[in-house]
Amino acid sequence: MAESILLSERRGAVVRLTLNRPERRNALGPDLVAALTEALRSLSSEDSVRAVVLTGAGTAFCAGADLEYLEQLRSASVAENADDSRRLKTLYRALSTFPKPIVGAVDGPALAGGCGLASACDVLLASPRASFGYPEVRIGFVAAMVLVFLARQLGDRLARELLLTGRTLTAEEAREAGLVHRVLPSDRLTEEALAVAENLASGAPSSLALTKELLWHTSGLPTGSALSLAETVNVFARTTPDMQEGLSAFFAKRRPSWPGS
Repeated sequence: MAESILLSERRGAVVRLTLNRPERRNALGPDLVAALTEALRSLSSEDSVRAVVLTGAGTAFCAGADLEYLEQLRSASVAENADDSRRLKTLYRALSTFPKPIVGAVDGPALAGGCGLASACDVLLASPRASFGYPEVRIGFVAAMVLVFLARQLGDRLARELLLTGRTLTAEEAREAGLVHRVLPSDRLTEEALAVAENLASGAPSSLALTKELLWHTSGLPTGSALSLAETVNVFARTTPDMQEGLSAFFAKRRPSWPGS
């Protein structure tokens, strides 16, 4: 039986997802896009899962789109290309709106769409072997959807330079730019990513989900509109079972036991 193109491993409240096409540098072919999208959909509603770690098998995190598959799409209709693009958009949206923390562990190149996957993670760790870039302009393509995440995170000026030149960043350069949070030795990367995920998983589930949702919806909003939305979330958060348990635990000087744990 062929090995799965997406591996899933459970450790307590954390699930590690590994892109598993090492012979293709974990390129995003349609099967891998579908598998990762479905895994995120399933895990989003599984209460016992509190955080996810995303990694890549082999020497690359993800080399971006599968160019052989794109070559096949040259003869496809506009409608077929639109369907394929829509599936990719669904994946990036699933990542960015996933209600639980996602920690990326990059131990090799994360390029084009693969860099988009990395930048959609909430916390991003990398080894010195990692590199990050958007080389689409060098093959006549456009880093269309991943541009959205890059511009949000790094700002317009740096995003323009990276997208228009196709320049690749080292792990340390990516850290200095604000894309990567920490650079760690390769032999410590996975364990540290799991430890970070376990720490994140100890937070209140509704607080984590609401925080991520608020970050998503307020990005780009005028300040007044963002504050109005934040006010609504602030009121709602006061009524959640997690808030009640958190306050009770604080005053009782004990660790909280979140509902559903």
